[in-house]
Amino acid sequence: MDGLAKNEWQEFFDGYADKYDDECFTKNTAAEVEFIIEELKLRAGMLILDMGCGTGRHTVALAQRGFHITGVDLSSGMLTVAKQRAKTAGVNVDFIQSDATEFKSDARYDAALCLCEGSFGLIGSADDPLEHDLAILRNISATLNPGAGFLITALNGLRKIHQYTPEDIASGKFDPVYNMEKFTMEYETPEGTKSVTVHEHAFAPTELMLMCRSSGFAVKNVWGGTAGAWNRQPLDWEEMEIMVVAQKSG
Repeated sequence: MDGLAKNEWQEFFDGYADKYDDECFTKNTAAEVEFIIEELKLRAGMLILDMGCGTGRHTVALAQRGFHITGVDLSSGMLTVAKQRAKTAGVNVDFIQSDATEFKSDARYDAALCLCEGSFGLIGSADDPLEHDLAILRNISATLNPGAGFLITALNGLRKIHQYTPEDIASGKFDPVYNMEKFTMEYETPEGTKSVTVHEHAFAPTELMLMCRSSGFAVKNVWGGTAGAWNRQPLDWEEMEIMVVAQKSG
């Protein structure tokens, strides 16, 4: 476990890493990277933090564009795939295995990303749902230079609220206090299929804005942010994800 105590999400992603890039939402990387560069006004040579980098699809693509990237992820399995992706692409990326709620750095970054529930909203059974995600935002903020851009996508709580029923609440499948769902994820191992119960925290737009503000960010825009469909569209009920574009205050 590379010195880290496993929570349920780490267990799942370690086991699912080789299959992750087969997901439909991973297929629009090139357009998403163009969007990131334009939206955050990135210039080649900038130092960028990718928190919850997963298999490194944005991380490596940005490195290929001339940016200096640090990719952070809890899962050693995901980082193994990311490192191979960087090697194949012929780029240098500083990959770090760390829990995002505990990440500290002496470096000061010019921009930061936290995309596709990269650590954010993925709650372990021992985690406080509010403190978990606030800690991630605060840690990202602490690494940034004043004025640095920040782009985050998180699960849309509006969709969750009208998706679940009173029966789902009574069964514990959905927690309306934290806007959090509980479900089972499966992954394959040489010994067969394994499953793990996980929790995902979704967010109301105003909640996410206030969390960013309290963590040292000025919020610039809030849009629908579903992976594969980034086009600065207004948020609606059916969006899977919310996008917040912000800037480090100070």
